[in-house]
Amino acid sequence: MTPNLTALIDQVRAAHDAREPLEIRGGGTKAFYGEAPAGRVLDTRGHTGIVSYQPTELVVTVLSGTPLAELEAALAEENQCLAFEPPHFARGGTVGGMVAAGLSGPSRASVGAVRDHLLGVTLLDGRGELMQFGGEVMKNVAGYDVSRVLAGSLGTLGVLVDVSLKVLPLAPATATVRFGFDEASALAHLNEWGGRPLPLNASAWWDGTLLVRLRGALAAVQAAITTFRDAGGDVVEPALASPFWQGLRHQTDEFFEKAMVAVSRGVPLWRLSVPQTAPALGLPGEQLIEWHGAQRWWCTPAPAAQVRRAAALVGGHATLFRAQDKSAGVFAPLAPPVAAIHRSLKQSFDPAGIFCPGRLYPGL
Repeated sequence: MTPNLTALIDQVRAAHDAREPLEIRGGGTKAFYGEAPAGRVLDTRGHTGIVSYQPTELVVTVLSGTPLAELEAALAEENQCLAFEPPHFARGGTVGGMVAAGLSGPSRASVGAVRDHLLGVTLLDGRGELMQFGGEVMKNVAGYDVSRVLAGSLGTLGVLVDVSLKVLPLAPATATVRFGFDEASALAHLNEWGGRPLPLNASAWWDGTLLVRLRGALAAVQAAITTFRDAGGDVVEPALASPFWQGLRHQTDEFFEKAMVAVSRGVPLWRLSVPQTAPALGLPGEQLIEWHGAQRWWCTPAPAAQVRRAAALVGGHATLFRAQDKSAGVFAPLAPPVAAIHRSLKQSFDPAGIFCPGRLYPGL
């Protein structure tokens, strides 16, 4: 056991005994996400390092305080990557924060989310005890897959000590094709293409332009380019396409820059998760569509109830992603049975309620 881990355990046990709230924090790059952080800071940044990396087995185990950029640099040396493209938002984000936030980038609809690449974790619970779930292979799980529950839990269940992740080789070929479509046409084409054997990896529609990223074997990508050219698409030069997708991933592109200005003026940014086949939602404001129609970003002055109702009517839900006023609640209200499960998990892992209280929901 390292001195840094021993120090974390001691801090958690002292907080448990004193019933003192703790805010688990790595780089702090996602402090804006969720309800306002509360409690004394438990800093994980000293707990760093890659424990094991087996490129031939496509698995890496890394300590939670390790900078995300450091892990991705190590993977790139072996021509591998985190295929779900976790957003950085700013410099200094950690691997633990990546898992705790559970956010994925443009390729999520094609390759899966953070939780789908999470093989196992070691967790420090609210009593200061170490618990291990999963392992380093895809089928090393007995009973309930607790490691996946931790993805997106925002630190409310415990301190991530280390995580094992599935990694993938970089794709042999990548190309981006651009179309001039209105929203309805873009959604219709994405739904049609989604039912065909095309190497769709990511898509984004905003302000009358649809961009589609292709990834896979060279022959498959070249064949898809021909198909998309026949549909009126133009190939975007890599020197232009790559910065766009990176900007979309890290939310530094033009849409999000404008959204940040709007947020500073009191207009919130919503993230709506809906079925890919959902029609246009018709809210006021500006919208960017990702994940082949499944993720709709709305910078809208519409009341929270209207936004959540629009998402619910098509079978989805809405999250208040960035806002000055979060009084409407960040995450969609839980149905009573689901809320009961959340309370049960919180009681099991953190009986004294010391970890990030209220970060997900009041009282949880």
